[in-house]
Amino acid sequence: MRRLRSFLPLWFMLPASVIVTLFFVIPVFMTFAFSFTTMSSDTGVLGNRYIVSEATLLKLKELNIDPVLVASLGEIRFVFDDTNLKNISQLNLKPSLLKEINTKLKNKVFATEKKLYAALKTLKNRPRSFKDRKAISKATVSSMMNKEFLTADEFSQGLVSVGINLDAPAFNQLLELTNTSWHWTTDNYAELMASDFTLKILGNTLFYVFCTLFFNVGFALLLALATFYMPSGQSKIFRALWLIPRISPSVIYVLLWKWFTFDSGFMSHFLSSFGFTPQDWLKEFPWVFVILANGFVGASMGMLIFSSAIVAIPGDVLRAAEVDGAYPLQQIRRIILPLLAWPILFVTSYQTLSLLTSFEYILLLTDGGPGFFTTETWALNAYHTALSNYFGNLRYGFGATLAVVLVVVGIILSLLYLRLFDFKKLVTEPQIET
Repeated sequence: MRRLRSFLPLWFMLPASVIVTLFFVIPVFMTFAFSFTTMSSDTGVLGNRYIVSEATLLKLKELNIDPVLVASLGEIRFVFDDTNLKNISQLNLKPSLLKEINTKLKNKVFATEKKLYAALKTLKNRPRSFKDRKAISKATVSSMMNKEFLTADEFSQGLVSVGINLDAPAFNQLLELTNTSWHWTTDNYAELMASDFTLKILGNTLFYVFCTLFFNVGFALLLALATFYMPSGQSKIFRALWLIPRISPSVIYVLLWKWFTFDSGFMSHFLSSFGFTPQDWLKEFPWVFVILANGFVGASMGMLIFSSAIVAIPGDVLRAAEVDGAYPLQQIRRIILPLLAWPILFVTSYQTLSLLTSFEYILLLTDGGPGFFTTETWALNAYHTALSNYFGNLRYGFGATLAVVLVVVGIILSLLYLRLFDFKKLVTEPQIET
């Protein structure tokens, strides 16, 4: 029985351990591993891929590879051999057309699709629709261009099928040049250190986190204290109103901010009464509204936590202080704030990590603009790099590198907060003498 009791806590911890492993440890480990790869949308996330593209042909020309080989790799032909005729027989074509193709076009080769179409027009039972002509074209095309081969053997067979035979050294060189798969590298970290944009984005991130965190925690504490000294009914209504930014859908919330700041929006209309020229205030002062939009959402959560913590303070303590002549400001300074050390630690730590990694409202408000990296933060840059950018090539490996930096910074800041707020002292059991 005693042994069962000793193992009971471990069994209760098992579900939490599984969840932490699946949704934190494994993703962090995979992100760390991906940061040492060249993985991108061009390479894919699977194994080796060999593709002869226009870029491959340019590389071969730059390396002075045999021009005949380069021309053969880039050549596109339409061949009516036994294999391709079998492919045509599987198409949904008229039997009379299939019979005529086998009789008149067998073993013929056409250098262009235009010549193939011209030959098809000479047939008595020629295909009438463009769809059928295109299907025949696809079934007979013989080329290495833009075909994907998953193994070296498949690539070798593809070369033979178009009449290209290479010795081992030439084949291995071509294999290396056509391999578009990712490989292991440390270049991502070197590029990050050497990039001209790293310091700019880092500065944006520090500015955004510091200003928004100050607003979140400070304003949340102010709201909690203000509502604590209000009558009960009024304080509930006031807190409910401040929860609106938190419970509003993100898109609607941002649309309201954009309507508020448009050149024809409420802000311009209101300020025009005082002589200000209407303008798009979001584009003129993007950081102000990014911080405010994020700040109101964060402050509402902090207000709830601080309010709950203040209400939990024994009423006798505050009443005794009031009897002793302590004014509300003195009560706040001497009693309430010292007792809020743990909630302040939690809110500050949570908000810091949340601001470091979240970019939802920045993405919807400015998408990192206006202009070039004006409000681009580290997390938003990781998203743009790995999942959505203007250039089309999604760099998963480099995006993972940016994410790894965020994880490391988050861990360091968490340890600093625990040290700053003296975590061990906060969780020490109270010394009660009996």
